[in-house]
Amino acid sequence: MNLVVDMNFRKGSLGFEEFVLPIAAIARERGRTETLHYSEISPSAIKQAERIILSGTPLMDREYLLHMEDFLWLREEKVPVLGICAGLQVICRAFDAPLTESVEIGMTEIRTLKENPLFSGTFQAYELHSLAPLPGKELESLASSEVCVQAVRHRKKEIYGILFHPEVRNRAVVRRFCEL
Repeated sequence: MNLVVDMNFRKGSLGFEEFVLPIAAIARERGRTETLHYSEISPSAIKQAERIILSGTPLMDREYLLHMEDFLWLREEKVPVLGICAGLQVICRAFDAPLTESVEIGMTEIRTLKENPLFSGTFQAYELHSLAPLPGKELESLASSEVCVQAVRHRKKEIYGILFHPEVRNRAVVRRFCEL
């Protein structure tokens, strides 16, 4: 089962339709998919998941960063995880990697820095973020734009984070993740 985690400030927010439903629709193409708000995540939901996707949020929604205790399970997780924008930011914080203020809105050129199973080469992607990662000891950079790091991977686990929004453009990134 694919588990899509709604990272918006509250369950049922307007961001659900924009940031969560499109990701869940792509994941559903590749198998059974459940969607839960991050405040509803339980050990049994995590245990049932074959892969987990943490959604993005609207630009100024940073509520999830005030609830890092809800994401401590990431340190122990053994199934593939993909964090999109807000999800990437949570992955960074869970593994003690800092975030920096960095705003990008609109189409941006992304350059792959390291081979990975999700994307390759140089491509255009849609951006909507105000924080960017500074990879730490446990995370390595996979891609960048002219402005900041765009993708990271945990050095020992199948945990990936991307700053761009594949639900807008680059849906194949989510499809490839769902095939890991």
